[in-house]
Amino acid sequence: MSGTASTSYRERNSTADRALDILLMFTDTHLVVSGTAVAERLGVARSTAYRYLQSLVNSRFLEEAPGGGFRLGLRVMEIARLARRSYGLSEVALPAMTTLAEDVRETVLLTRRTGELVVCVDRAEAGTGAVRISYERGSTLPLNAGAAALVLLAWIPDEDARRLLESADLRRFTPATLTDVDTLMQRLAHIRRAGYSVTRGELDADVMGVAAPVRDEKQQVVAAVSIAALASRVFPEAEAELARKVQETAREISERLTAVGG
Repeated sequence: MSGTASTSYRERNSTADRALDILLMFTDTHLVVSGTAVAERLGVARSTAYRYLQSLVNSRFLEEAPGGGFRLGLRVMEIARLARRSYGLSEVALPAMTTLAEDVRETVLLTRRTGELVVCVDRAEAGTGAVRISYERGSTLPLNAGAAALVLLAWIPDEDARRLLESADLRRFTPATLTDVDTLMQRLAHIRRAGYSVTRGELDADVMGVAAPVRDEKQQVVAAVSIAALASRVFPEAEAELARKVQETAREISERLTAVGG
């Protein structure tokens, strides 16, 4: 009995491995596979390959393509939909944010805009030496101050950005805080050209920020990732390197967000 059970388990495992090998044959440039290609890939007879393919068709992982061969089936799309639902923005972003925080030894924030509010969605901190900032998850930030808030405004239509700024209470937090709408609009245009935002002492007198946009599968800016550091220990000549790293992290998050949401 035990020998039979063991053999049966090994056969099931082998079949699962073969099924995965077939599914992994599909790529952006190979949307349809043939029975012959599957036989060659698995190193089996065509009759055996077709048996595996028919099993995948019966379970709706594959379906016969109109022009011949096999394409991915509805069951794959159902699983992809469930996978997308299981991932939130924080889950997608946090690994890259943590890597950045450890690299630059500073606090990294993930923020989103909801109407006139900019919300801190998540944060990652280096083990030691990072600025201890008060922006906790769920805390709100002003529209007119801070690198992340300006990035979130920079890529919306100008008329929407102006309307938001004109209707908001533009408080002055430090002497460097911008409160004039026209000046802010010029700043947003500069941020779009640069691809990132750098602020020094505009929200907290001793803190500088560097932020870049995170985009979804439609290339819409849906969040900002930023570094918050003590302004006194980041010389102006180091800003470009920090900006490069923040932009790389934003692109990495965007790519993963696109993969999850596409």
